[in-house]
Amino acid sequence: MAQELGTLAQQTADRLAEKHVGVVVAAMAEDVVEIRGAGSTGAVDGRTPGPDTLFEIGSVTKPFTALALACLASTGRAGLDEPLADLLPAGTAVPSRGGRQITLQHLATHTSGLPRLPRGMLLPALLHPSKPDPYADCTADALLSGLAGTRLGAVPGKRFRYSNLGAGLLGLALARRAGTDYESLITREICAPLGMTDTVVTVDGARSRRSAQGHSRRGRPVTAWNLADLAGAGALRSTATDLVAFVRAQWDGGPQELAEAIRLSRAVEHRTSPFAWVHLGWMAHRLHPRQGAHLQIWHNGGTGGFSSFVGFDPEKRLAVIALGNTGGRPVDRPAFDLLRTLQQEQAPGPG
Repeated sequence: MAQELGTLAQQTADRLAEKHVGVVVAAMAEDVVEIRGAGSTGAVDGRTPGPDTLFEIGSVTKPFTALALACLASTGRAGLDEPLADLLPAGTAVPSRGGRQITLQHLATHTSGLPRLPRGMLLPALLHPSKPDPYADCTADALLSGLAGTRLGAVPGKRFRYSNLGAGLLGLALARRAGTDYESLITREICAPLGMTDTVVTVDGARSRRSAQGHSRRGRPVTAWNLADLAGAGALRSTATDLVAFVRAQWDGGPQELAEAIRLSRAVEHRTSPFAWVHLGWMAHRLHPRQGAHLQIWHNGGTGGFSSFVGFDPEKRLAVIALGNTGGRPVDRPAFDLLRTLQQEQAPGPG
């Protein structure tokens, strides 16, 4: 199994490297994990990315933010149905519609009705598409003041509408409730229990030497993104090694202090179609019966210089992680192809 997984992971990495500066692919089946790299980190020495190379993971941050919500909810420190307004500074104007307030669960399932981007971001993005760090001005003051003039596109809880703003506000609100900052919240609630030492917002000197350089779609080096107080939407950096630990906890429940939170995060479902739904922080669907009706739970991500994907099948205990240091070139399709290949090979599930 290990040899076959390693071959498939390397083939996918090589396929991605044709359009990316550098990539790392991890393939998991039960307790067997194979991690393969291809291309270059973009560092001066031109080394190939590996298991401990740090990448910006973009929106793969969102499952972490949602799991932090589940951690607080499962221990009584927050409630899924608690209004967002209760966690924000007094006097913050939070939009509502149809007599319904935005709750924390709405934010984690993209059913808040909030727009994709904070108020005022769309026009600057159109006028300055090459702006190196488009979210740098998303401070707490800017985000919260912008809420007053934000209109909801649907009644909260009614319709799925993907929102970076919503996820960012969730991270900001949870950090306030926990009396800390977003990075410390994720470290304390998730990374420390799972032994994940390289999933961070701020990259220090030692980690800098293991970090991949981000590149534009055309392969030119680009500036790292800083999402300021919108961090919960996509500010984390991580490694294939850490993400393997994160996915394994999705199968096994992780240590005792995380098990109930993971169960809760997947117990919540909002249907988007007969075959697709969203959990707290995760997208999910079943393939067509002609494709085996396999379950796929996943999230992807992208920043100015990076692309990412994490997908798994908890029924068969299979997973694929793909990280690339090229923006504007999603790694999704080859990663989904690899996950489907592993599923179709009927890898053994739990006894």
